Formats: sequence, structure tokens, C-alpha cells
Amino acid sequence: MKVPTMAEMVAEGKTPEVLFWVGCAGSYDDRAKKITKAFVKLLNKANVDFAVLGTEESCTGDPAKRAGNEFLFQMQAMTNIEVLNSYEVKKIVTACPHCFNTLKNEYPDLGGNYQVLHHTEFLKTLLDEGRLTVEGGSFKGQRITFHDPCYLGRANDIYEAPRDLLRKLEVELIEMKRCKSEGLCCGAGGAQMFKDSEKGDKEIFVERTEDAMEVNPSIIATGCPFCNTMITDGVKNKEKEGEIKVLDIAEIIASAEDL
Repeated sequence: MKVPTMAEMVAEGKTPEVLFWVGCAGSYDDRAKKITKAFVKLLNKANVDFAVLGTEESCTGDPAKRAGNEFLFQMQAMTNIEVLNSYEVKKIVTACPHCFNTLKNEYPDLGGNYQVLHHTEFLKTLLDEGRLTVEGGSFKGQRITFHDPCYLGRANDIYEAPRDLLRKLEVELIEMKRCKSEGLCCGAGGAQMFKDSEKGDKEIFVERTEDAMEVNPSIIATGCPFCNTMITDGVKNKEKEGEIKVLDIAEIIASAEDL
């Protein structure tokens, strides 16, 4: 796969159309790496001139901020902003809603002003411009439900881009009872991913997986690596791995295109 770094492009005197912000999950988590690869395949197929920061990319600081460590968040953010501004980055795309929300809404206060897009928004733009074509392939007619990530949906009002992509695949898109602005968290947000659960009678990810299973899908689509992990755990908890797949929208499109 062709994945140039910003340093390499600048050395060649080139400026990419967009910076792909990979994020911690997309870089280090074995499951999320598959989402990263699927998205890169789609960028290459659409001939998008993009680059990554590579080793110069650091955590956006989202988990630190959500856990209450504002000082650490600002340290991480300032380091990233320094790197981004040194490369004169204008447009960023990321497959992680946590990175998306932080870069878009919290970096401007610290001097980091960029056009930030979630990967579902960017893929929809590529489709609308005719740079990418999508066909249902093996997904045509399959029952798919979409779980709205908190930082994509309720925090940023982006509900239709991921659904429009699924409709292009000619799938049977079925909504959960709790969806869009009424959606339920997967249980990972606010740095909850990294701590033990508190006392209660049910895990949030089990509750959310039950919401999805009510509509009897063959695939639960996600747009966030954290949601992907939590819903996958929920499906395992219900011992339904053989019946229900949990896939990111980028993976679904890349698979439909046999990339």
C-alpha cells in the first residue's frame, strides 16, 4: 500500500490534498489497523493525494482531557499543533470520531485551525464528486444497522453521511430503536475504555449490543474504532460471532469493491 509521510512529501516539494490522521487505535490496535488499511485502499483507489504524519503523530489528548487531565491534554495538543502548523496543514481526515471532535472543536482554542472531516464525510464527498464509485457486491440486500458514535452524532450532528454510504451499497438499512440523536453510547467514551467498569447490573456495551440485536442484523456497522471494539465484545458476550459481523463502513465499502 502507498502511504507517504508528510516529511517525505515536503522533501519532494509536494503538498498533499489531505492529511490522514490515523489516531492511536488505528495505529496500534490490531483490529483498528484493518480499518486504517481499508480506508487507505479507498484513498488510493480514488487517487487521493494524501499523507500521514507517521512517527510525528501523537495522541490528540482526547482521553487525557475526558479523564480530567487538562494539563496533559494541552501538552499533547500543543505538540501536535506545532507539527501540523510547521507543515501548513489545511485539511485533515480521520477515521476516529474522538480525534475528529478534538481536532475540529478543541484545537482552534490553542492555535490549531484546520478543516477536519470524518472519514465517512470524506468518502461521501469522493462519491459525490465521482472520484469513487461504490457497488453493493456481496453486501447487496444484507440487513445492516448503524451504531452512531457519540462524538460523530450527538456531538457534531453528523448522521446522514454514514447512512448515505450504506444506502449506496443497496443494503437493507434498519435503524435501532435508539438511534441518531437518541443513540446510546457504546460504553467507551470519556476515557471509560481504559478503566474498570463501575458497580451496576449490566455493561453499557452489552446494553447497546442488545439494541442492535433487536433488529436482527447480519452486520452492525460502526464509524469509530472504540465503538467497534465495544460492540464486538458485546457480540462475543452474546455468543453471536458466527451470525453477526461488526465492521467499519470503510471496511464494508472496501470489501464490496474487493480491494
